[in-house]
Amino acid sequence: MSRKSNKAETRCIHAGNTVDQATGAVMPPIYTSSTFENAAFGEPREYVYSRGANPTRHALERCVAELESGVRGFAYGSGMAATAAVLDLLPANSHVVVPNELYGGTFRLLEDIRAHSAGIQTTFVDFSDPANVAAACRENTALVWFESPTNPLLSVIDIAAIAKVAHDNGALAGVDNTFATPLNQRPLELGCDIVMHSTTKYIGGHSDVIGGICAVASEDLAERLAGVSAITGGIAGPFDAYLALRGIKTLALRMERHQSNALAIATWLEKHPRVQRAIYPGLHSHPQHELAKRQMDTGFGAVVSFEIDGGREQVAAFMNQLEYFAIAEGLGGVESLVGHPYTMSHSRVPEDRKAELGLTDNLIRLSVGIEHVDDLIADLEQAFS
Repeated sequence: MSRKSNKAETRCIHAGNTVDQATGAVMPPIYTSSTFENAAFGEPREYVYSRGANPTRHALERCVAELESGVRGFAYGSGMAATAAVLDLLPANSHVVVPNELYGGTFRLLEDIRAHSAGIQTTFVDFSDPANVAAACRENTALVWFESPTNPLLSVIDIAAIAKVAHDNGALAGVDNTFATPLNQRPLELGCDIVMHSTTKYIGGHSDVIGGICAVASEDLAERLAGVSAITGGIAGPFDAYLALRGIKTLALRMERHQSNALAIATWLEKHPRVQRAIYPGLHSHPQHELAKRQMDTGFGAVVSFEIDGGREQVAAFMNQLEYFAIAEGLGGVESLVGHPYTMSHSRVPEDRKAELGLTDNLIRLSVGIEHVDDLIADLEQAFS
């Protein structure tokens, strides 16, 4: 495609040139075939076997790779499968540096699974100072992996600075960019090697698909990851790939409403007498607000966390009273959700690590949807009262 736009709304529609070349269909068909006929003996076509490549999945991969300024993309059956594929790039007994604030599933993958199956050693440090990351690196450090903003405390990490530390120590730099989306930040442009999304969240956007995707910065890394993905087979199915691609078409519009709602709600919560602390990168009170302004292009995401007066009993009473915010795992759909990280997303994180993080029993996480903001604020107010 010769036309290239830097406008988010246009790129979400046209990135990856996803019009079907065979038929002209503006949305690519769902190619369910597991195998593809060769043109003749010794003459395979572009697609051979769907574990290695599938036209519907390929359309999604091209689209996200372009949105993230990557050379290639690889779509998986879940965000965790995408993270696992990155770890499959590492030699056995490698060392990985990650932030203290880490998604609970990633924590378990490293500590419960890969420590046992591949001898992966993990060091947890405070990423607010890149010097901490540099000090944690070892001779066998192969990957520095982090989120920004983090889940659920929404710390913002200096992506370019951490990528430089990783490269100075001979390691790959990878970012889980799920919360920010490619509209707000593109870690590959800031020096990272790999960016990952749970397409279950904002990319899919409608709470009707489970998926993950990685985009990479170099052809060498693309070839390595392609080999891993084709052999381990944790790929996205064609229907799931179609749903994620369909979601991208409205990503810019959805994020505009998600983020305006989130900022209004965070500002309102910060002033509420029952709220001890409101956490959102768009608030001036956020400790990394200035970094977020520099690093995030079009907004600050749509997750808001806050601590209320009291403990678990008060949290339960508040959450049970909500009407528009559904109590559920996950985030990033058009509907608003509420969660209690201590007992939900981070329930398997050890108690001592929760204490180190400042992950308290009175912390509530909102995934702010695209409903009318007045209705959402009214719902929160009646739940408080």
